[in-house]
This record gives sequence, C-alpha cells and structure tokens, in this order.
Amino acid sequence: MHNESAPINWRMNGMTARFVGIVAIALGFVIGIYGLEDTRARWLQTALGVLATGMLAQGDALYCSVKRMQELKDQPKS
Repeated sequence: MHNESAPINWRMNGMTARFVGIVAIALGFVIGIYGLEDTRARWLQTALGVLATGMLAQGDALYCSVKRMQELKDQPKS
C-alpha cells in the first residue's frame, strides 16, 4: 500500500462542474416557467432548488479553476 494519493485533476473537475451547472440552471428556468403556469403544483419550489444546485456547481467550477491556476503557478519552471 502506498501513502501517496493520486493528484487531483482540477481541469476535469472544473469542466464537469461547469457542465452540470449549465444544465441545472437551464433546467431550473424551464421548470420555473412551467411552475409559473401551474401555481398549485410544487414545480416552482423544485425549480428554485435546481437553480440553487446549478449556482453551487458553478461556484465549484470557479473554485476548481482557481486551484488549477495556483497549481500551474506553483510548478517549477524547467
């Protein structure tokens, strides 16, 4: 067994989070429009939850981008 862990691929994590964020925000707006038309259902609350999830995913993508830039800056130049 090794004590060292695998390096984190910040670029792939950021791209995945960005994709999930974009899809969740778009889906949240579509569900929200449907929720505004049908006021008795809980679609509006669902849309707000999906929008919040998308915003959190975008925040995670921003964090991954910052960490990746820090790693690239800290690499020794050869």
